[in-house]
Amino acid sequence: MRRHDSAVAEEQRFLDIATAQRDRLAAHLAAELAVPAEDATERARHRRLRRQYEELPADGLVFGRLDGRDGTVLHVGRAGIRDEDENADPLVIDWRAPAARPFYTATPVDRQGQARRRHVRTDGPVVVGVDDEPLDGTSTGDLVGEGALLSALNERRTGTMSTAISTLQREQDDIIRAEATGPLIVQGGPGTGKTVVALHRVAYLLFTHRRMAEQAVLVLGPSVRFLTYIAQVLPALGETAVVSATCDTLLPGAQVERTESRRVAEIKGRAAWQPALEAHVRSLLPRARELTLRWEGEAYVIGADVVAQMLASAVPGRSYHRARTAFAEQLFQVLAEAVAEQRAALLDEMEEGFEEILARFDRGGRPDGVRDGRSGSDVDGLMSEEEIEELRERIASHEVIGRFVESVWPTRDPADVLRYFLKNPAFLSAGEAALVAAEPGTWASSDLPLLDAVADLLGSVASPAAQGEFIADRARSQRDWVYGHVVIDEAQELSEMQWQMVLRRCPSRSITAVGDIDQAEAAHRHTSWAQAVHATLGDRWTAAELTICYRTPREVMALTGPVLERAGSRNSPPRAVRSSGIAPWERFAIADRLTDAAVEAVEELRKRWEGGTVGVVAPVARIDALLPVLEGVPVLTATQAKGLEWDAALVVDEAGIAAEPRGWNGLYVALTRCTQELGRLHVS
Repeated sequence: MRRHDSAVAEEQRFLDIATAQRDRLAAHLAAELAVPAEDATERARHRRLRRQYEELPADGLVFGRLDGRDGTVLHVGRAGIRDEDENADPLVIDWRAPAARPFYTATPVDRQGQARRRHVRTDGPVVVGVDDEPLDGTSTGDLVGEGALLSALNERRTGTMSTAISTLQREQDDIIRAEATGPLIVQGGPGTGKTVVALHRVAYLLFTHRRMAEQAVLVLGPSVRFLTYIAQVLPALGETAVVSATCDTLLPGAQVERTESRRVAEIKGRAAWQPALEAHVRSLLPRARELTLRWEGEAYVIGADVVAQMLASAVPGRSYHRARTAFAEQLFQVLAEAVAEQRAALLDEMEEGFEEILARFDRGGRPDGVRDGRSGSDVDGLMSEEEIEELRERIASHEVIGRFVESVWPTRDPADVLRYFLKNPAFLSAGEAALVAAEPGTWASSDLPLLDAVADLLGSVASPAAQGEFIADRARSQRDWVYGHVVIDEAQELSEMQWQMVLRRCPSRSITAVGDIDQAEAAHRHTSWAQAVHATLGDRWTAAELTICYRTPREVMALTGPVLERAGSRNSPPRAVRSSGIAPWERFAIADRLTDAAVEAVEELRKRWEGGTVGVVAPVARIDALLPVLEGVPVLTATQAKGLEWDAALVVDEAGIAAEPRGWNGLYVALTRCTQELGRLHVS
């Protein structure tokens, strides 16, 4: 005990030193930021200083220590803290730095030069405990810092996710630090830390690849509720160059207005829509034909062959509206040159028969042959290049010419184009086309990826610069923003057309997708990752797997085998490494008494887990009856509960959940939301 007290006191002394240095750095940065930035260079410097200021943590300053076999000591924290002596080694190393990696990966078998790992537990500025892990033994256990990890897992849930940088495990750290050179798809069952890995990978990538912060990172989640749950993690890690969204909120200016049948959602989610929409937008392009324009009372004819050349130059590689702009610019130039040529021809006609008289004049000079340096139509009637360019600008801004261009190549609204196409999607079978055509004109969830595709194919009529002081604000407001990296949580739910939405925003394919294919409940028919991504990624993706369940107790995971079997799973469930000591329990109630029984069970759970959280998962058909009587408690469908966790969970009417579409997958989700206690309320 005395040794433990001594270690706590030792770490408290160090934490006090680190805290004082952090405060000095914060004061220095605040003073620098208080000086107004007067030019672009100073504004760029301010952005760097602001990032440094934001990265200074309010807590979690130090959470670990590595004692090297050579006697070196490194302290690991949420952010790097340099020593007051700038020539000295850092006082605290950032958890993302290469030097910190042994804190997560060293084992007694693979010591990586380390003699001991110490987890430091703090409460604000106070060290409340340490867990020492010697690395000179022969243990091959799965867990790094087992005491600290299990202590964190046994804490009450607060309803929001916190960081886990002090308790990351080796297989998690391997994925967090993996290269971001292409799509990485991470399969992980319940409680394996998929979301933790995804978010900490964002923080790691932004730290390691500073230029990525200039493009921002997109985090896609399954629901707004889920995004609220994880909202504090990245800011706590000092990262702000992040845009969080769902597929339903990703397209600026569009929103889901109605629900739809699973059958129609499955049809609209197929990859075949992409080439069909591309063909439809191509069909809207003008065809080569002779064009007649009027300028200042004169008619000018542009032949069909010239128009064909203009189209061939304008269209390839451009969206509909950008091609329209390129075509219009060529048209303005051709018309300006035609006007100049016609003027020259008229001048030649007028001069015919007066050659001898005109020969006495030196074009560009006076009758006596003295040149005055002038040129252009004022001198010889021929327009100079400058005059032709001035004419082209007048043509381009002329209202009548603008209306002519609009008649030849009209601007298009993505919503109108898509609504027209949905009325006759000829590439579908007759029965499927009829189902789609019968849908109302408002948007359902599966329409938004199609609308996004059309908006991309049409392109913007104009591309205004994105507004906002912060990079995330600018990225969020601009549909065609290109992100440095995209993270997708619950990626198994994405349709093929939603994957297309992702690729448009990250053409580099720097993507991390995490999920559990066995928890898939979406309308698509994919039962493996290969099926889910083949249409968009082909075989060009890397697979990784999280195999250890940290959150869900063994007692609960023992129930999932038969459920996975009924769901048609091809995967082995993750191996639970902790026990809550509480066996799942069951109760039965007749249908008329089900809500009363649910209220009674929830009240018991809330008393047992006071200070923590309790959640209820039920079939869609039961939600409306349960919500009014269970105020203050999350009452969710299995789909809505995905990604969330509570200390205790009550699953109401398992049979009803299993009877829903892909219901066994949903039941797998429902059973695995708790960290401590699971109750099951059946309908008898």
